[in-house]
Amino acid sequence: MSDGKDLCYLTIREAQEHLKGRQVSSVDLTRALLERVHEVEDRVKAYVTVTEARALEQARRADERLKAGENGPLLGIPVAIKDNMCTRGVRTTCSSRMLENFVPPYNATVVERLSEAGAVMVGKTNMDEFAMGSSTENSAFFTTHNPWDLARVPGGSSGGSAAVVAAGEAIFSLGSDTGGSIRQPAGFCNVVGLKPTYGRVSRFGLVAFASSLDQIGPMCRDVTDCALVMNVISGRDHRDSTSLVDPVPDYTRALRPDLRGLKLGVPKEFFVEGMEAGVKEAMETAIRQLESLGANIDREVSLRYAPYGLAVYYILAPSEAMANLARYDGVKYGYSADAPTMWEALEKTRQLGFGAEVKRRIMLGTYALSAGYYDAYYLKAQKVRTLIREELKQAFERYDALITPTSPSAPFKIGEKAADPLQMYLSDVCTIPVNIAGVPGLTVPAGFVGGLPVGMQIIGKPLAEETLLRVGFAYEQATRWRHQRPAL
Repeated sequence: MSDGKDLCYLTIREAQEHLKGRQVSSVDLTRALLERVHEVEDRVKAYVTVTEARALEQARRADERLKAGENGPLLGIPVAIKDNMCTRGVRTTCSSRMLENFVPPYNATVVERLSEAGAVMVGKTNMDEFAMGSSTENSAFFTTHNPWDLARVPGGSSGGSAAVVAAGEAIFSLGSDTGGSIRQPAGFCNVVGLKPTYGRVSRFGLVAFASSLDQIGPMCRDVTDCALVMNVISGRDHRDSTSLVDPVPDYTRALRPDLRGLKLGVPKEFFVEGMEAGVKEAMETAIRQLESLGANIDREVSLRYAPYGLAVYYILAPSEAMANLARYDGVKYGYSADAPTMWEALEKTRQLGFGAEVKRRIMLGTYALSAGYYDAYYLKAQKVRTLIREELKQAFERYDALITPTSPSAPFKIGEKAADPLQMYLSDVCTIPVNIAGVPGLTVPAGFVGGLPVGMQIIGKPLAEETLLRVGFAYEQATRWRHQRPAL
């Protein structure tokens, strides 16, 4: 394994075996990743900050732990962190001018747990500003490019986290998912992405967008790696009152190569009007593959409230965002504009610190919560949210999991939807109901359309990550999609 590029495309499990067998050191592995970053980053533009010196020091300490006989699944493994998770001593920008120079004095719980496990942080990844977007074009700094076609978007908001894994610039990464922001970019970049059950992974230290929807999860090369990362980052955290107390299983025990005994439903409403023909064809092929693995498939499932998910999301998420972003007032931390009075300074700070999409969502949220419109919009959206959640609950009384496309389209061209917010919002039509209901969703590579990746989404009931990982693992073992690499 002397080829640096081959090292960069190892899975966590493969890297762990090489480290245990002393075929390579963590320092060697980290240097190979950093060389890959220097080689391709000017084209991919996935990192906001590369922490080279810190990474090499963490790798050196990991090698010492390995020599002392320690043996953890993430010990010495290079990771990239989405830039909305606090990292002590390393700036956390949310890809916004508002936080361009913000350096947190503490780590997010997930960062803390990865550090304790011995993972090596290569850097912080680019994203749509404050996680508001589906293409990573809303970053205040630059647009990230899809490694499979540099003229196309990698998805969003965790576009940087998906792109670094696809491009061989990290072994795995963490993203956050409010309406599809792990799964949609994972599907666009031919990697595996898991949005866990709401509360399964602590949100402490995650810069809030919509607190009732946000969730952190892994983005990896295969399903086994997702299980390994979930073993480390999951579990109760006393600093996050919404984190679940349920014990964390060993997710790797769920990984079996067949689906005998499982009943899977295919909701008709997720095959939306306007879906690209190639995506639909890839999904049909994937569903037949699941059937051949022993799953009992029902193609006549109907979730009649699911189509309302998009409207519900774009009332609830902006309303929560409006409240969460009120803290950026130019006084406590972050960007602060000069002006003659406090009120002028506050107004100017938000005018210059926030980008266009963030301002759009603040305005939507303010409108939905305003007197005279609260009952008509916000309250009604909460009622429909309950209907969506109950409908999914009833579906999971009949099915072990639901199978849908991750996105109705393949990756679109940079700039293609930038001037049409509604078309951009429709990119998340298949993923949003999962967040609204708080249930887990897994995306796995499911083919290509014109050389561009297509993802398949697997949805389960609360805390059914093991079932999703089992379905995803069996499917990927029977296919070769995850082994393909972009020609960078």
